[in-house]
Amino acid sequence: MLTLENVYCGYHSQVDIVKDITMEVHSGEMCCIIGPNGAGKSTLLKSLAHILPYRGDIRINDKNVYSMKRKEIGRTVAILSQAGSIYFPYSVFDTVMLGRYSYSKGPFAAAAMRDVEAVNQALHTVGLFELKDRLISELSGGQLQRVFLARAIAQDPEIILLDEPTNHLDFKYQIEVLDHVKNWARENNKMVVAVLHDLNLVQKYADKVILMHEGALYSSGHTKEVLTNDSLHEIYGINVKEWMLGVLELWQ
Repeated sequence: MLTLENVYCGYHSQVDIVKDITMEVHSGEMCCIIGPNGAGKSTLLKSLAHILPYRGDIRINDKNVYSMKRKEIGRTVAILSQAGSIYFPYSVFDTVMLGRYSYSKGPFAAAAMRDVEAVNQALHTVGLFELKDRLISELSGGQLQRVFLARAIAQDPEIILLDEPTNHLDFKYQIEVLDHVKNWARENNKMVVAVLHDLNLVQKYADKVILMHEGALYSSGHTKEVLTNDSLHEIYGINVKEWMLGVLELWQ
């Protein structure tokens, strides 16, 4: 279980952007963090990964994140962000192998058999094993994002953090990436915490939703409890349900 109690965080010791967040995510769950731009969603995600310092209490399986060493965090938490630029044309296999770094004996140590098996299994999980020898510079955007997801899975973490991972992907690849990560959490009794903007994807994939506004927790709970018309109207300033139903009618 992931537990946050009274968490505050910000940048460069300035005024807190995230204020007094308390929440829980259980094994097997996918939790989505939503809210308008500037609500503090990505900042909260960075505090979960211990990228940003925070005040309060963050625990993973009842262990305080601040007490974990870097390698332990690397074995416990993986991050998948938007697909970015490619600086080195590694092969698919070598890119995913980077997810095993926290298990290696050093930067120049040969990969152990367990690492090779973990990478191959991760590539099978995202349906890319047949492309393992291809250079990542030759892949489509959707394939590349699945490689990065395989790298996160190869870490064998307790939690995968997703920071708007489907931005810049077409509709098919958005569904594929979220299908893979949802299945990974359910089948392995792991946790996923995702920042998403598309409320249709949240409605489809989230078991639990955290709705943030101006850095604070507006509401949290099961998806249908949080994605109410009144709450979304107040936070986003539009009648979300009415707008979406109007679009749906255009398909009929």
